[in-house]
Amino acid sequence: MDTGSKLTVDNARQLIGACVLFREMNADQRIALVKSAQLRSFSAGDTIFLMGDPGDSMMAVLTGTIRISAPSPDGKEIVLGMMQPGEFFGELALLDGMERSADARAMTNSTLAILNRRDVLRFLEQHPNAWSSMIEVLCERLRRTTVQITEVALLELPVRLAKAMLRLAGVVEGAAAKSANYQVKLSQRELGNIVGATRESVNKCMREWQRSGAIRIDGNSITILDCVSLQTVADAAED
Repeated sequence: MDTGSKLTVDNARQLIGACVLFREMNADQRIALVKSAQLRSFSAGDTIFLMGDPGDSMMAVLTGTIRISAPSPDGKEIVLGMMQPGEFFGELALLDGMERSADARAMTNSTLAILNRRDVLRFLEQHPNAWSSMIEVLCERLRRTTVQITEVALLELPVRLAKAMLRLAGVVEGAAAKSANYQVKLSQRELGNIVGATRESVNKCMREWQRSGAIRIDGNSITILDCVSLQTVADAAED
């Protein structure tokens, strides 16, 4: 890991300001927050923190993608979230002062603004309106986790895999009829960790979808060519 020196202060200020928690800040407040933040660059595959580590900071994603996952004693894991630029993570341990409740790793080369617990709590005291933004994000993550757990427990693999891929590709409601292609840059093993399935089971679904022309597989990149077909599979649970 090296420092985030390639990211200018002005760019960092803009990127931090884009994070949902800090959108209401004025320019002077963003400058102050950037000064208190430590900018760090991580290479793809780097560990940011592990479950059980001290929760003495939170992180805002400036560039790249961060995977949040919960490991099991037998070496398996379930992916709880994929943090994109503009999102933050590590806030639970920061707020309650307890240990990290999950692992965080860089999926791609990434730059983070690492904010000390003391500085964040001081910021929240000085800007109480930011609490509503944090609560909104926490509620949204709780709902997303509940949906994910429910899907793993109740839905057949093709249905939950189609739903996960559409979410990861950023396909919003009503977009399935558009002709644009969407990409999911994850390995089949990583997709299996998200939907609670083995790589072999995911690969079987992927091969069938590729033969039908719904997707194209290029290494660890999956291109959705036919959103309508995947949306039809995802909606099967509602029939």
